[in-house]
Amino acid sequence: MSGYQPRIDDMMFTLTHVAGLDEVAKLDGHQDADPDTVRAILEEAGRFFTEVMAPLNRTGDEEGSVLTEAGTVRTPEGFKEAYRKYVESGWAAAHMPEQWGGGGMPYVVGVVIEEMFKTANMAFSLAAMLTHGAVEALQRHGSDELKAAYIEKLVNGEWTGTMNLTEPEAGSDLGAVRTKAVPHDDGSYRLFGTKIFITWGDQDLTENVVHLVLARTPDAAPGTRGISMFLVPKFILDENGEPGERNDLKVVSLEHKLGIHASPTCVISYGDEGNGAVGYLVGDEQEGMRNMFTMMNMARVGVGMEGVAIGERAYQHALSYARDRVQGRSIGAESKESVPIVEHPDVRRMLLTMKAYVEAMRSLLYLTAGEGDHLGQADSEERRKLASDRLALLTPIVKAWCTDVGVDVASLGVQVHGGMGYIEETGAAQFLRDSRIAPIYEGTNGIQAIDLVLRKIPLDNGAVVAGVIGAMTDELATMEGHEELVMFREELGVAIQGLAETSTWLGERLVAGDIQSALAGASPYLRQFGIVLGGWLMARTAVAALGEPHGFEESFLADKVTTARFYGEQLLPMANGLAPAVKGGASLLESAPF
Repeated sequence: MSGYQPRIDDMMFTLTHVAGLDEVAKLDGHQDADPDTVRAILEEAGRFFTEVMAPLNRTGDEEGSVLTEAGTVRTPEGFKEAYRKYVESGWAAAHMPEQWGGGGMPYVVGVVIEEMFKTANMAFSLAAMLTHGAVEALQRHGSDELKAAYIEKLVNGEWTGTMNLTEPEAGSDLGAVRTKAVPHDDGSYRLFGTKIFITWGDQDLTENVVHLVLARTPDAAPGTRGISMFLVPKFILDENGEPGERNDLKVVSLEHKLGIHASPTCVISYGDEGNGAVGYLVGDEQEGMRNMFTMMNMARVGVGMEGVAIGERAYQHALSYARDRVQGRSIGAESKESVPIVEHPDVRRMLLTMKAYVEAMRSLLYLTAGEGDHLGQADSEERRKLASDRLALLTPIVKAWCTDVGVDVASLGVQVHGGMGYIEETGAAQFLRDSRIAPIYEGTNGIQAIDLVLRKIPLDNGAVVAGVIGAMTDELATMEGHEELVMFREELGVAIQGLAETSTWLGERLVAGDIQSALAGASPYLRQFGIVLGGWLMARTAVAALGEPHGFEESFLADKVTTARFYGEQLLPMANGLAPAVKGGASLLESAPF
């Protein structure tokens, strides 16, 4: 299996010209995030994840995490030592708050570091992603006592965090959650119930696992309005704040999954011993869904990152194979000797498709993460409002479009390998298997599309969507005068107009109360939106690459232009092909004999 090598130049170029690293570095507390410092950090992180985490990706898949007879989870060989190094090196805390012992780097820089972790070893990285989300939720909604007891050890990676949402009968309908939380005299609660699909719900890497659990208090309102959120530790803390008595919770089983075998996906039972699992309310009663969305939205960006990461790994793997695999002659060439398959046009088309999609996804991911920094640190209310609006709009697209495309790219990676791609030993199949969970995680992509159409199109009476479409339109002017981008500019203009038309059509359906027709077009609309956003940002990178050298090699900049043009001229035109599906209405779907 080929190794992973982070493309630091592409990450830095995207941070600079898409995410606006220079502006992020001006925000209060982020003045140390200058390009030279950030590059040095990323290069060191790249070495760590390449040398320590990437080699465990294959072996972790083959061995998997297992549930022992003692009811504890054993992670694959090498994971405990790798995790120890991850914590000791500080990567667990790089972008976490300094007040809790973190490195204080901007969120967007933390996203790049986490992308490397996910690309090196997606299954392993999930523990860190959920822990970061737990920190965010506790910072915003936890009591001072909970913050003091738990956040620092979550920040430094000494403990890990999880998210306990759904149950056997609930699925995506969290309003059907039945787990009970009974108040106790000391102000804590006792939880009873079963939770499923708990990613990294248990492990042998740390001394404690901190679960954030959705449950109902007695007499709570029905549906999602009656849900509260609780912190339930695997081990109850003693008077010194250290793990003490084992809580009344246990891992019942591990799910047998298509991929991410090293990630223990647990079924957890609370209160089987009869007394109930000790839990502590996070926020107020019956505000659990609102509070959990802090963690969920952060996780949705993190899951979108998995599309970028798995796409990058699949691309690098396929490119390495195509350069080495000798098969067939170049048609029309004088030589009769066989050549590496990378010389065949169709293979080159597949590889360039993979590369272009990865770079478009990376641009969208970094842009969104940069808005997260502005939301938290911008000086003006106007800039914070813009960041809030853009985050709200872009989050479901990052989550759904990037993960759908990640699967597509991983599948192309198998195709580049031909028959050997279907053989597990070559490694391409693992990327496809691992990628397939991401469109399901953290609210299926259909749910993200519903959110986009029902909640995000109406924001400020359509002004948020119109603002992004306006920003895309403004990009067309920057492309003028560049002969290489004439066709790209034309296609981008057509695609933007098509997106404006479908956005208007869906908005009109919502105003008219024709919700079913709007929902019928939601998923193709999200796909269309993602493709056009990718075109916008790839245009931005092309214009930047055609400008001054910026400290990057000329060959790198030329490659950026070629990749951007391929996206704009050959992938972007597919966006308007989705318009008939967006505007098709619900009648045809409703007439299907299901």
